[in-house]
Amino acid sequence: MAEELEKILSQLTEPDNAVIQQATAQLKKAFKDPAIIPALCAVMSGSQNPQIRQSAAVMLRLRVKKHWKKISPEDRESLKAVVLQVFMQETEHTVQHSLSQLCAVMVKHETPDRWPALLQLLNQATKSSNPRDRQVGLLLLNKVMDANPEPFKPHYCQLLQLFSTVLQDHNNPTALYYCILTLTSITAYTGKEESMRAIIPSLIVALQHLIKADQRQAGEAMEVLNELMDTEMSIIVPHAAAIVRFCLEVGSDATLSDSLRVKALSCIAFLIKLKSKTVLKQKLLNPILQSIFPVLNAAPRPGEQDPEDAEDDSGDGTDNDNPKHCAAQIIDTMALHMPPEKLFEQLMPLTLTSLASENPYERKGGLMCLAVLAEGCADHIRTKMLSSVLQTVCQSLSDSNQVVRSAGLFALGQFSEHLQPEVSQYCSELMPLLLGYLSSLNQAKVGHVTKAFYALENFMENLGADIEPYLPTLMDTMLSALNNAENLKIKELAVSAIGAIANAAHQLLVPYFLPVIESLKGFLTATTEEMRSLQTQSLGTLGALARAVGNDVFGPLAAECVQLGLNLTDTIDDPDLRRCTYSLYSAVSTVSPDCLTPHLTAITTVMLLALKSSEGITPHVEEDKTFVLLDDDDDDDDNPDNEQFLEDEYIVENSYIDEKEDACDALGEIAFLKTFPTEANHQVLQKLLDVVLPCFVEAVRMENERQVVMGVLETMNNVMKSCKEEVFKDPSRLKEISNVIRDVLKQATACQGDDSDETEDEEQQAEYDAMLQEYAGEGIPLVAACVPADSFAPFLNDVLPVLLSKAKSSCTVADRSFSVGTIGEILQALVSVSGGQRVASKLSKRLLPVLVAGVRDSDSEVRNNSVFGLGCLAQATGPISRSRDYPMMLSVFSNMLTRESNLRVIDNLCAALCRMIMTNVEAIPLEQVLPALVAHLPLKEDLEENKTVFSCLAMLYTHRPDMVVNLMKPIVAASSHVLGSKDVDKETEHILVVLMKEFALQHSADFQAAVTSLPVEQQAKLGAAVSTS
Repeated sequence: MAEELEKILSQLTEPDNAVIQQATAQLKKAFKDPAIIPALCAVMSGSQNPQIRQSAAVMLRLRVKKHWKKISPEDRESLKAVVLQVFMQETEHTVQHSLSQLCAVMVKHETPDRWPALLQLLNQATKSSNPRDRQVGLLLLNKVMDANPEPFKPHYCQLLQLFSTVLQDHNNPTALYYCILTLTSITAYTGKEESMRAIIPSLIVALQHLIKADQRQAGEAMEVLNELMDTEMSIIVPHAAAIVRFCLEVGSDATLSDSLRVKALSCIAFLIKLKSKTVLKQKLLNPILQSIFPVLNAAPRPGEQDPEDAEDDSGDGTDNDNPKHCAAQIIDTMALHMPPEKLFEQLMPLTLTSLASENPYERKGGLMCLAVLAEGCADHIRTKMLSSVLQTVCQSLSDSNQVVRSAGLFALGQFSEHLQPEVSQYCSELMPLLLGYLSSLNQAKVGHVTKAFYALENFMENLGADIEPYLPTLMDTMLSALNNAENLKIKELAVSAIGAIANAAHQLLVPYFLPVIESLKGFLTATTEEMRSLQTQSLGTLGALARAVGNDVFGPLAAECVQLGLNLTDTIDDPDLRRCTYSLYSAVSTVSPDCLTPHLTAITTVMLLALKSSEGITPHVEEDKTFVLLDDDDDDDDNPDNEQFLEDEYIVENSYIDEKEDACDALGEIAFLKTFPTEANHQVLQKLLDVVLPCFVEAVRMENERQVVMGVLETMNNVMKSCKEEVFKDPSRLKEISNVIRDVLKQATACQGDDSDETEDEEQQAEYDAMLQEYAGEGIPLVAACVPADSFAPFLNDVLPVLLSKAKSSCTVADRSFSVGTIGEILQALVSVSGGQRVASKLSKRLLPVLVAGVRDSDSEVRNNSVFGLGCLAQATGPISRSRDYPMMLSVFSNMLTRESNLRVIDNLCAALCRMIMTNVEAIPLEQVLPALVAHLPLKEDLEENKTVFSCLAMLYTHRPDMVVNLMKPIVAASSHVLGSKDVDKETEHILVVLMKEFALQHSADFQAAVTSLPVEQQAKLGAAVSTS
């Protein structure tokens, strides 16, 4: 059979398709014969053609992988002997490689203790005096240990001694390569082996020699550093300086390949991410910055461009496959993981030098540096240097060199995304600048136009009503692009920008709605492939428009838009297109749900199919597809060996994962609007909470990525907001959720690292570390609002010291604001739960001094949160408990009212006074307080507090009508500003209307006099309100 099999394998290499098809059919038939294993062994050991020997080894590997238990014991033993013998005799590297992979698959079934010949061969070959034997021995060791490292655990000490010796063999780079790959595969299993720690210096030297011999292999081998950092950081810390020096040397060497330099620089970024305090403690920050700035500022090779400056660049700055982007990524990682004060002290001199350079690429580097700092150091930039960095970036837009202008646009887009709300206050300077810049561009330079749109879109999306003066120019520009631009990418950019405008403008966009819709409908009915990206963007913008303009405007077109989406998904199989239709359906469900009802079955069926689909998920197969297909026919679904495929690697296309995520979001939003409370739904909810809440808690404790933990905390908070006391029906959940929030606040979770040996400068931390604690802190008042105060009190006593420690004057503005803001929200929650007054009264002595100190803070946000907290303290402690503190609190508020200029703080002062009045009216000198309060109405910024203010005035009218009537004119004037405002809820408006009707009924002359003193429009609003039944 062996001769016949070799002939068939030979025919598979012929360039004739007919011959190949015939050989494939013969081979499939041969695979049915039980003698296939000995025959393949004979070909693998006896053929003179290395390609055929390799083919035999590959087919044996597939057979062993899927059908080991079907192979007879005799054939198994024979195979074990033959494969080792052939491996040591083989001279062709490609065949050796396939043989080693065959051994690796066999080791998954025949562990080393049941295959002593394998251990014996490995021991002899790796210690041989013959360099070639050592190479192949280490190749085999690498493959079998990579496949199944755990059974080799008893031999780890011997192996580490072997590796220590091999790493000195600098003249045998292939041996070094396989030795380091094997080290990589076992790092997760070695633990804190002292011999592993001792290997690190030799490992670095070996990598340096391997770089000289083979840069591709060296890049692959350098993964050992990432693996060591990821699994056993204690081994790395003593050698951190040496590793950083080595990686900086490689990353800075322009004669080396980009891929190798990227690998080295990525190692530094990973070290900073995992152990930023070690980098600071070992004084490595400055050497890193000094080395990476020349990389960041480097000009491209003659005749080339940086990828982001090429005309076909997407404009999103996401490509990290070159050293320059990796240098920027290191600074980005520093910003996310280091205290801004320490980072900026050493970073800014280098940045300013770059910005002032004559070299355009150095100016570009300085701007890229500012851009990547925006996310991680947002608070530091917003509070200490926003004006100066904005001025720098704006000036860059008039630079003579386009690469500098492009970097300026990227920086401005990053600022707009991360430095809110302060950056929006510069809209009167930035919007004209951006609109003027956009109008001056040559639209043929699509890459640069893309960057201008990126900056403009990010900036205007957060403007809200402040966008109004610029709407005519903006919409003229966008509609002109939709109707006249020849390039589809320009149309796509304009469509995306209209979505951003809609998010800011809301009802202000109504006059432009119909022409926009006509253009979008034209795009969505096109059938050509080139329109696909534009159609996808059009669906996203259609959803944004629906939410912005509301049912009155969008409703008449809602059914047609839903049908457009359905038509597209019926005719086009594209996950990105489908996910945008889900977003559209979700938007329609909130605006005009009746239009969705006839199509619910079709829509939800498509979404559920997307969730169940395995499309886009494919097993990673190294071999030629032909060999895989040969073994398909005798698959056995009941074969337990098929379980092996669970361990295979899979390639997952992101677009399909994104589709599943968007389908989940859309189904959730549609279901929320279509679901009604029943006992069955209640039981389903409790079962769901039993599943998801333990997952949330586990993820917060064990997940290593901070951003993932933030997302989990945010979701858990949303569940508590939505489900309220249902979350805590099971008493054990209170303990679990409370404890995990406490752990985050005390920095005791996996993603917060183990820096127990690095306690210096505890008050200085990265902004993202503080942000993580803020996400956890947001959960405390949510818990407080859902359970009796006596159940909540032990948890509060545990976390309160952490909150109070962040209120100290030496802490950052963000920490101080978070501390007093969270305390205020906790007190507000205690107002409405049983036992809340008792718990609040016990805490008041500790909280009052902190909140009073906060109202004197230099930062307006801290003052605002402290004023809110004082008002809630008065309300939560009740009419008797803290009334002795009223004179002091009133004195504080009186002094603030005379000197405070921040409108939001003044609004909260008014609300705090109202809370004090409603809690204990007898303790308030109304003759002085009420006129001062009314004089500051209407509220200007914190419009949610209108409910507090008008509830107070309504209460006073029933208790002290004379005082309220005396102030009727300013109260009526303030009411006219509040009525009909989109920022005021129905309950507040009802309280206000009832009060106005009482005025009109009981004091008609005074009321009419007050109304007639107002502008006509406000008179009409009041008249309409009073006349409603």
